[in-house]
Amino acid sequence: MESRLSQESRDNPNSKSVIGAALGGGVVGAALTAAFLLLAAPQLLGPRIVREGLMREPQLLVEGSEALKERQYEPVLAANRAALETPFGTSWKGAAKPDVVLTYFYDYACGYCRKSNPDLERLLKEDKGLRIVYREFPILGPDSVAAARASLAASRAGRFAAFHDALYQAGNPSPQTLAIAGNASGITPAQAQDPAIEAEIENNYRLASALGATGTPLFIVGNRVINSAVGYDALKDAVAKARAAKG
Repeated sequence: MESRLSQESRDNPNSKSVIGAALGGGVVGAALTAAFLLLAAPQLLGPRIVREGLMREPQLLVEGSEALKERQYEPVLAANRAALETPFGTSWKGAAKPDVVLTYFYDYACGYCRKSNPDLERLLKEDKGLRIVYREFPILGPDSVAAARASLAASRAGRFAAFHDALYQAGNPSPQTLAIAGNASGITPAQAQDPAIEAEIENNYRLASALGATGTPLFIVGNRVINSAVGYDALKDAVAKARAAKG
């Protein structure tokens, strides 16, 4: 490998300094380096050097992809920040005066959302400056839609957390589990038949579509758009980076 890299460096006078930055840059500038490797390096360095560089430092590919995605959604986030971070009723948990807001699009019938719920509760318990705004995004059938409507009715009545926790404890949404959560939060089916609730769900569809959502869960924190169940550590890291970006 060394001999091939050395030969290609001699063939291209620009390659030595560039590949040195790509492989030795460390954490600082890693995302920019990776974006360069993705977009420009093949023309300057040749595919072999790029391939070998990414084999040595594969995390650069991930970091570069994340950096490019952030830039892609920056205009959408800037235009919709208030809409994303302003909860419907009481559809939020955490800090009353947060320094970081994590917006969470979810479906009560989504197994990955169920898996993410303990991670979010842990973050809220540990980070007293964090607020999570819950946005209903029912995409998995009639029971999902019924659960979203009941949850928003509870939110309008000031009892979102009671309904949310009770439904997760009861199980996947169904007429039976929705009745259990409704009783726990004092919500009746009639309260879910509200034009404001329908408008909120439609608005959430629009926002999620603008952010390229392909399913649930969808997390937005700072300029990060995460469309998968990435787990506690990744979410904690995203919150930390959003806080650091604010200075």
